[in-house]
Amino acid sequence: MLKLLVASLLVSTSLQDQPAAAPAEDAPVLQLEAPAPLDSSALRDEASSYAAYHSVIADLRDAPIGSAADLDNAMDTLSSFYSEDRLVRAWIAYTAMIAAQHPEYLDDVRELADYYGPEAAMSGLTFDPAFATSFENSGDAQTSVVDALERDTAQIREVAERYRNAAYDLQSARWANVRARDRESRLAAIEQAAERNIALDSDVQNRIGSGVAASELFENAARDQASTFMAPQLSLTVGETAIDPDRQRIGRILSVAALEDLSADPARSREVIDALLSDPVVERCLAWVRLDLQQCVAAGHFKYEDSFCIAEHALLDVSRCIGASTATN
Repeated sequence: MLKLLVASLLVSTSLQDQPAAAPAEDAPVLQLEAPAPLDSSALRDEASSYAAYHSVIADLRDAPIGSAADLDNAMDTLSSFYSEDRLVRAWIAYTAMIAAQHPEYLDDVRELADYYGPEAAMSGLTFDPAFATSFENSGDAQTSVVDALERDTAQIREVAERYRNAAYDLQSARWANVRARDRESRLAAIEQAAERNIALDSDVQNRIGSGVAASELFENAARDQASTFMAPQLSLTVGETAIDPDRQRIGRILSVAALEDLSADPARSREVIDALLSDPVVERCLAWVRLDLQQCVAAGHFKYEDSFCIAEHALLDVSRCIGASTATN
């Protein structure tokens, strides 16, 4: 059934140039070696930024919110991840490494490559990333990715709620109630944050690729309370629906996981993966995050309002951008 589905999808590709398939009674000659766990140094390098981002999120759960400097540091540190496509590429690479922890799914893709040839398989996964979700054993890989994203974004929303509540509490603090005179310098600092180098603790770096959500990875390191992480409590309001994972988005992640070792030419494989690490929808969403954050800061008159800007835009909006469902901006 898998072969029939693939044949119909790839009819417009170069399959017509491929050698005829062997008779059904003959097993195909394997063109690829047995799959190995995904551990590309290139993907690990990309994923390290996502891991570093969640290290910051974990720190902000307990970080002090007792001065203007505390708020400025939180805003600037978060903003350093929202420049260009830095967080997007890291987010896809990290979740692809989670998907790659499912060898049954990788075996399905390799069976396709063995039958039609690696280039045909790479073409199908590249030009229609959602196709990766149609493999017989892709379900568990999809579930792992969606669950990891929901746990990660649940932690971001938790921290956002903390800063939102602080915005109300700080209204009684004298320093937060004094009219802010730093709006221009604050906006300049947000812009300059994009030039920051992102450092990652070596212990955390060594654990990247362990196949768990970033929030879980850092929960152990920061709090040693992994059991406290729960799936987010989803609720419905008028005009909204429950999370519906975006097949195109999840498929892109699964495609990256599968493409790493399909080609005998590492440069060719890297070229294809590099293209899939770009997600224009999420990049546009994060561009709006930066703009909305700057507008919020510019419109504020008091430092307690900065806490609200951090909660609403630097955290909550980002959780919507990199969640499992379609980005709305």
